[in-house]
Amino acid sequence: MTQRLSGHHVVVLMGGLSSEREVSLVSGAACAKALEASGAKVTRVDAGRDLAQVLTALKPDVVFNALHGEWGEDGCVQGVLETLALPYTHCGVLASALAMDKAKSKAVLAAAGVTVPGGGLFNRIEAARDHVMPPPYVVKPNAEGSSVGVFLVFEGANGPPQELLSPTWTYGEEVMIEPYIAGLELSVAVMDGKALTVTEIVPRTGFYDYDAKYGEGGSTHVVPARISAGASDRALRLAEAAHAALGCRGVTRSDFRYDPVNDLMVLLEVNTQPGMTPTSLVPEQAAHLGVGFEDLVCWIVEDAYGRGVAGRSS
Repeated sequence: MTQRLSGHHVVVLMGGLSSEREVSLVSGAACAKALEASGAKVTRVDAGRDLAQVLTALKPDVVFNALHGEWGEDGCVQGVLETLALPYTHCGVLASALAMDKAKSKAVLAAAGVTVPGGGLFNRIEAARDHVMPPPYVVKPNAEGSSVGVFLVFEGANGPPQELLSPTWTYGEEVMIEPYIAGLELSVAVMDGKALTVTEIVPRTGFYDYDAKYGEGGSTHVVPARISAGASDRALRLAEAAHAALGCRGVTRSDFRYDPVNDLMVLLEVNTQPGMTPTSLVPEQAAHLGVGFEDLVCWIVEDAYGRGVAGRSS
């Protein structure tokens, strides 16, 4: 590995305040190690409420944002970085906030011609009282990632998930409820506006939940996906269209459900800060195309540094 980032001071933001903290710590550690191997001076920062003061003291050349979920991925931290005039990785304020809000991003994507699930937002108390749509359907927080707080309600279920009434529920008063789409779980990474390939995800439990995403052996990734060339091309084009419609930059990952019986390709969400753990999809797709993990991480940093402080409107 060449010392392509020699002389650059990179702060890696990791951990943070969200329910995805543990995943972020793993992502951040992997990225920090890769950046050090490339010659960069790396400072690992567990992002807290004092982030502005910490970064002001450190004076990095660029910030690698490896945070996931609320506060790190929803435009808030991006706003802090803009205020401090620090170049940073991944999407800007607006694109981050928009992609994190499932209801608003679905509206934008649908207007751009991208097929998204039906359904809508419901109060969690109402959603727990009775079925708001005929099963099967999916219940999920409107602004969380990593399949945190997601429930599948299948045909024949006696009622909706009562976990929505739990006093420990911390995912907001409104939940997104969508029809369940039978078929395959697919994912497409987009790098610099160009889709890489399509991964087929086969969860061990039948549902790509938190454990399936991050647990060892939780799922099998098939690259490229075992779908027709036409379906694959459609997923690639839809991922690129979604990336552009939301105003994204750098690397994103679009997740799909594909029903091969009805040839239906539906985009579930766009992740503006995809996981960078050993089981993560984006590094796997990049490697499939000959881009190693260290080169991928370096590209993400160079892309951010080359833009300087950009993205006040994206």
